Amino acid sequence: MGEFRPDHTEEASVAVGSNGAQTDHRVGLVFDDRFLTHNTGLWLIQDRELYPFADPVPHVSSPGLVGRAKHLMDLAGLTDQMVRLHAVPVDDQALLAYHTPDYLARVAELAKAGGDAGEGAPLGPGGDRVARLAAGAALAGVDAVMQDRVRAAYALIRPPGHHAMADRGMGFCLFNNVVVAARHAQRAHGAEKVLVLDWDVHHGNGTQDAFYDDPTVLFISLHQEDLYPVGWGTIDQAGTGAGEGFTVNVPLPAGTGNRGYREAFERVVLPVVGRFAPDLILVSAGQDASVLDPLGRMCLTAGAYGEMTRLMMEVAAATCDGRLVITQEGGYAPQYAPYCSASIAEALVGPVEGVTPIPDPYQPRSEQMPTTRTLGLDAKRALNEAVAFHQRSWQL
Repeated sequence: MGEFRPDHTEEASVAVGSNGAQTDHRVGLVFDDRFLTHNTGLWLIQDRELYPFADPVPHVSSPGLVGRAKHLMDLAGLTDQMVRLHAVPVDDQALLAYHTPDYLARVAELAKAGGDAGEGAPLGPGGDRVARLAAGAALAGVDAVMQDRVRAAYALIRPPGHHAMADRGMGFCLFNNVVVAARHAQRAHGAEKVLVLDWDVHHGNGTQDAFYDDPTVLFISLHQEDLYPVGWGTIDQAGTGAGEGFTVNVPLPAGTGNRGYREAFERVVLPVVGRFAPDLILVSAGQDASVLDPLGRMCLTAGAYGEMTRLMMEVAAATCDGRLVITQEGGYAPQYAPYCSASIAEALVGPVEGVTPIPDPYQPRSEQMPTTRTLGLDAKRALNEAVAFHQRSWQL
């Protein structure tokens, strides 16, 4: 691969709306049609054997999920208000910040015909280049934010990355995009402290592994308890050595919902981030905690994703001059996950002229669900346990 080079070809230093008016929101968008070529094949039993049905079952991680999110953003006028950032595939040097040389060679070999890069990490022919492009998109967002060309950026990418380990892919992930982006921020831009917040319904085991003994990167994960990978993301997995306390896991019970996530932010995420005072905030944004997702049971609505984004924008403004990069992870409800992703973009851009508000297709039921309004007893217990444990390091 050629050397990764930060892009300087974005359209403008400020976004330009369809009516010709400029906005000072300066939100970047990294998207490339080549992401839609990432081929995950069919949905398989234990990733080996076809379902015994006459008609094939498509893989749950389909190109349509990211494509539909971009479609909604276009229809709402959001992309007209965003600065388009260009990404190029990363080279080996960038990936070797976490991944092993043997793994890079194995993925390159698999990409000749397709295969599985580890545990449920399928790729088709050419998938190596697409995965490198996804990592490059995360780096492009970091470059633009750290160089103050945009205030915040959304990398709408696939394949996702937070499960990928140093030596193998996992859970649809090939390269760990957010890990590579964090190391790039430190090495290329001198960021001394980086926060990675992961709100995917599944625990970001690869990200935790990468930074487990590193006090310069704070990893916070909100996830459904012991869902995937099993055994990862317990409260007591808090880091080791110099990194002790810098991994903050908040496992939550199924059905936690909007109210529970809001309290998790207020009681854990925001206080910890404020005390850590990062130079850059990265978000691994999986929309698979939504109310309709087939792989999770957390009952978040599209509005919750907009609210979580706004909260991270506020804490970024208070701690690191607003420097925020959101990278796409999971989200598998074809009829609903795109709305959740578009809600993130809507929150980043804000209410500006030329943008049509995106409705929640689950409304008004989304506001009537008990989990939207009330904190369940199991969620209350989980949050109390998380606060009791992590206050030893963060004085919650």
